[in-house]
Amino acid sequence: MKAFFKDIFEYHHFFNQKFISEFEKHQPQLSRETYKLFCHCLNAHQIWNARIINEAELGVHQLHKLENLAELNITNHQQTLQIIDELDLENLISYQNSKGKSFSNSIKDILFHIANHYTHHKGQIVADFRRNKIEPLVTDYIFYKRED
Repeated sequence: MKAFFKDIFEYHHFFNQKFISEFEKHQPQLSRETYKLFCHCLNAHQIWNARIINEAELGVHQLHKLENLAELNITNHQQTLQIIDELDLENLISYQNSKGKSFSNSIKDILFHIANHYTHHKGQIVADFRRNKIEPLVTDYIFYKRED
């Protein structure tokens, strides 16, 4: 299970870095909403990591400077790998959501949620690339594995 999660997060990290490069190349063509959506993805990843390791959380819709995105992506990735390596994925994490409601979920479920959340929003970002006549990245997992 841990190897599976490491692989999934390597995949997301790889494409996050590619998206950041595309944002740098095509910044004037992309909608502000797409940029906000990508920041939201990185923020959500950080928030879930922070809940697991009991650190301060970013804002769900906090915006970041383009030049800071790669560092946030690397930090998120490194923290997630550390969580996978050092913690029991069956451990329950108690937390409050952004509305203050209390929940408990296993680390395993949280990690799957993060990965699924990325996948959902990457599809939206790719669609926005198309709308703005930018060649979209092919982010399908199987294509990533074929290159691996």
